[in-house]
Amino acid sequence: MEVLILGLVLFLGVHSTRIVADGWRTRTIARLGEKPWKGAYSAVSLIGLALIVGGWALARQHPTVLWSPPATLKHLNSLFTLVAFVLVAAAYVPGNQIKARLHHPMILGVKLWAFGHLLATATLADVVLFGAFLVWAVFSFRAARQRDRAQGIVYPPGRLAGTLLAAVAGAVAWAVFAFWLHAAWIGVAPLGGAG
Repeated sequence: MEVLILGLVLFLGVHSTRIVADGWRTRTIARLGEKPWKGAYSAVSLIGLALIVGGWALARQHPTVLWSPPATLKHLNSLFTLVAFVLVAAAYVPGNQIKARLHHPMILGVKLWAFGHLLATATLADVVLFGAFLVWAVFSFRAARQRDRAQGIVYPPGRLAGTLLAAVAGAVAWAVFAFWLHAAWIGVAPLGGAG
């Protein structure tokens, strides 16, 4: 569990600089330059991610089971995850109405993914992992909206074509992940089958 927690501290810590130290982040980028900042940011993120993956795999070897979620919550999680994939796609597809309305769809996607997985999973490691991401997403979204208001950022209206592209891209990515990659990479088949 310690490896998982260390990974979460590193990964979410570096992703929290805009939440807790936005001024320091801006000054550091100005002092070091954007490329060195991004390099250090990426290195710490990758180390944290590797520790999260390894720590979660270690915790799964001797799980502390907290409860047994009903199948309905697992199905609900599949729906939440589908919507989360669409939200993440909307963060990257230009000119879509989802981003125009929600402003920070990726963070909302992480929030929905984490919440759904908290409902559908049952071990202490799951609670630590998904709970940490959920708490981060709540505070990150709040900070992002505050920055938008402070800077007077206005999001351009989206178009239907961009919205449909985001929805289709997100749904296709979700299907590939849910039916094939989740079992291959994580060892759990969320929609049935062996894993």
